[in-house]
This record gives sequence, C-alpha cells and structure tokens, in this order.
Amino acid sequence: MTQLCTNFNDSHIFRMTDDTGMFQHTKYNVPDLDKGYTTDDNARALIMAVMFYEKNRQAKYLALVYRYLAFILYAQNETGHFRNFMTYERKFTEKQGSEECFGRCLWALGYTLASSVMPSGVKAACTSAVSRALPQISSLKCLRGQAYSLIGLGFIEGTESDRLMNKLAEFIAVNFERCSREKNWRWFENSLTYDNALLPWAMFVAFRKIRQERFLYIARESMTFLDQDAFRDNFFRPVGCRGWWMRGTDPALYDQQPVEASMSTLAHLVAYQVTGEEEMLNLARQSFAWYLGKNSCHESLIDHETGGCYDGIMMDGLNQNQGAESIVGYCMARLALDNKGLGIV
Repeated sequence: MTQLCTNFNDSHIFRMTDDTGMFQHTKYNVPDLDKGYTTDDNARALIMAVMFYEKNRQAKYLALVYRYLAFILYAQNETGHFRNFMTYERKFTEKQGSEECFGRCLWALGYTLASSVMPSGVKAACTSAVSRALPQISSLKCLRGQAYSLIGLGFIEGTESDRLMNKLAEFIAVNFERCSREKNWRWFENSLTYDNALLPWAMFVAFRKIRQERFLYIARESMTFLDQDAFRDNFFRPVGCRGWWMRGTDPALYDQQPVEASMSTLAHLVAYQVTGEEEMLNLARQSFAWYLGKNSCHESLIDHETGGCYDGIMMDGLNQNQGAESIVGYCMARLALDNKGLGIV
C-alpha cells in the first residue's frame, strides 16, 4: 500500500467545508447548499481531521478539527443527545437525531479525546460532551447506534465506560445469537443493509477491552459470513442499497456505496490488530482497493482532478456526485491502512 504522500489532493475536503462545517451533498463536484449539513458527516469528518493532523501536524488540519468539533458541540442538545440535519441557514430541523447519529458522535468524541496530539482545550471540550452523553447510552435500542457507541467507548477510560461497553456488547451478542441459529445465516439481523462491517468491528473492540471469548467468537463468525459474500468474486463487492440482502434472497448488486469499503477496511484492520492474522490485513487492503478500481465496474472512484470520491457504483456506472460521506470514508480508510490501523481504530 502506497503511503499517504505530502501532496495528497485535499482540495475537495476544503471545498466541502465552510465556516459552519462540512456540507452533506454535492451536485457533481459542487457543494449542494440546499441540502445543508449533517452532524453524521461532521462527526466522521472530525475523526478524519484528527487523523490528518496526527500524520502531518499541519495547522490547516487542526483548524478543521476545531471546525468540525464546534459543529458537534453545537448539535448536542440539553439531554446529551445530538441533533442531526441542519439547513444552510444554520437551523436544525429536529430536536433530536437518530441513535446512529448519537453513536457516530460518541465515536468521534472518543477518538479525538484519546489522540495524543490534541490541544488540552479540545480534550476538555470532548470530555464535557462525553459526560453529557454517557447517561443516554443505556437507553439505546438501535443496533448500529449501540455498535458505534461501543466503539467510541473503547477510546474512553474509566469504570463507567467499561460497564456501558459490556452492556452494549451483550445487547449486540444477544441479537446475533437470536438471528444466527441457522448455519447459513450468521448475522445480527434478518437482513444486511448498510454499515455492515460495523457490527463485527464492534464485537472485536468489545473482546479487545473485555476479553470475553464469546465476543471474539461472534466477531469472527459474523465477519466470516460477511466476507464470504463480499469477496466471492476475488474483489470487494458490498451489498447494494437497491434492495439490500434480505434473509432467504440474493444480495443486491447495486447501488454500491463507498461507506461500505471504508467500514470494511477499518473493521478488518481491527480484526488484524486483535487476531494478528495476516489474512485480515489482506482483506483490509482488498476492501480499500475497491476505491481504486478493483471493483465490479473496474473504475476508480477517486476523481484526481477534484480530489473527491464518487458516490458509488450504480447499475449504469459511477454516481457522478461527490458527497461528504464518500470522501471522508476514503480518507479515513487510507490513513488507517497506511498505519495498519495502529492508533487509528
């Protein structure tokens, strides 16, 4: 894997970011102001900015850290939850976002808090936001919200964090055991939809912190099940969002979304860290290669002119838009893979 070089084209990241935060969508490669912002995207962008600063120590990336963190802090409401959708006029459209948004924010805050290169004021702001969020974790019902929160807690030291992590891991494990009684369906739900690699990733993190063999078994079983489909053509081919993969049916081939390649890369890096198995590192590399043309349409999703990432593979070719989720996921996966995930995931 080529190391991230100093002339990496980050122009699209800065094009997508204004004084408020990162825009959600584009029209082709132009920010779509009408769609505004989301806390989801700014949480992921915060992790990306911290990763860039950890690698290069450039002031422009630290400035992004402050921008995206300020967005998240503003998004947190009085209960400790987070609002998600914001218009271009800086008006949130709901009082409380989804549990997945909550989990992504906790992941971003935890990662930033654990970074050794963050200024003390940044860490203090993260600590305050985490303290307000922790009382809400026990009430989470959404599986992906629980998984993101578990991963975030993995970066946070303390007895309460460990207790909550164990509780979330138990919830996720029970879902797996309930749904995976048949040998040909080793998964947490009766369908595979989006952010699929997140779920085994969370169980690897749970084992790494709690050391319960049951969690490692579930992590391995679910990852193997996911990989058997995703790599069956000798390249990464995630479940498409046009139909997903419902139990008893065939997985949808399109539309393939960049977030799946990113999450698969990060999840396999965690699996490599936990197990030491070189095959996990190889699968992380194959997952990332999806961006570079080792995919079902044999085209790179990286626009080297703009620095952006196309929004997916559709039945008739590439989605020509270059939204926030796509470029942020690409950058996170690339930075993590350059470092074999050490200190990253």
